Amino acid sequence: MRVAGLDHVQLAMPAGREDEARRFYSGLLGLPEIVKPPELAKRGGAWFENGHVKIHLGVDADFRPARKAHPGILIDGLAELVSRLRGAGYAVVDDEPLPGYTRVYTSDPFGNRLGASRARPLAAPRCPRCGAPSRVV
Repeated sequence: MRVAGLDHVQLAMPAGREDEARRFYSGLLGLPEIVKPPELAKRGGAWFENGHVKIHLGVDADFRPARKAHPGILIDGLAELVSRLRGAGYAVVDDEPLPGYTRVYTSDPFGNRLGASRARPLAAPRCPRCGAPSRVV
């Protein structure tokens, strides 16, 4: 047995705020909303998917935002997303650097934390004596 992949991430949201979810996840993040199966649509919430990323929001009667736990999404055009989020009034905070990534985080309209990052090329190894780029053979 092995874990083969991740199907989706589910976040909680308060009841009746689906339009805010749509403005954030579709409007700002660019994730299209998909129709929920009828038996699940009765519960409220909304699903956003683009084939690679699936974020489902489910209504929680005892809603509390996830302020630490979060999905980490990879973004092509991170600077554009940061600009769009800030322009819409969302705080965006630079996250601790990780080798190979530029990272930020923000919160959705309900206070759920979201991490966003862009992979960046790692610097080529350098010769420790002269500083010239090393060639890996």
